Amino acid sequence: QVQVVESGGGMVQAGGSLRLSCTTSGLTFGTYAMGWFRQAPGKEREGVSCISWSGGITYYADSVKGRFTLSRDNAKNTLFLQMNSLKPEDTAMYYCAADLVFGGVCRGYEYTYWGQGTQVTVSS
Repeated sequence: QVQVVESGGGMVQAGGSLRLSCTTSGLTFGTYAMGWFRQAPGKEREGVSCISWSGGITYYADSVKGRFTLSRDNAKNTLFLQMNSLKPEDTAMYYCAADLVFGGVCRGYEYTYWGQGTQVTVSS
């Protein structure tokens, strides 16, 4: 059974930083594309950042470019999202997802396995 588990969310003031982590079990992590998505109340789910299985290709939404950094450690089955210069508009539930195919951008419908999410709240 595949499990995807996020951690690292919390509450931070604007300008602060958080580091999200995502671990998986039940799949061969190093062969899966991974991504972070977020959804704020009343808004559609947004693809934040996604990465190919090797880590060689990374996509960022325009809203987070230059502030967020996505990386993966295939030896530790872990995905990281370093979030700097956080803004109140970054407040959302953040979800980690996995799929065998990397489409080049973050489209949620392309991802098969999802975690339960971790809440990020940025106060002004």
